[in-house]
Amino acid sequence: MANTSHDFKGLKCPQPTLRLTTLSLKVPPGDTVEITADCPSFEKDVRGWCARNKKTLLWIKDAGANAKICRIQF
Repeated sequence: MANTSHDFKGLKCPQPTLRLTTLSLKVPPGDTVEITADCPSFEKDVRGWCARNKKTLLWIKDAGANAKICRIQF
């Protein structure tokens, strides 16, 4: 299992989740992905994305400077 990190700061809704969708096509089952984003709706959006796509949101927390970081298991 691998863990990759991606910086989506500076992108506004819906770009972070669109990029996550594109990224998800390349992530093998069991791997985890960390996403950092500063879009104001990112937390709500990533929770909904995970529910719709049946992925596990392991955690989400503040990353400073109005950003959030989350880890998703595929």
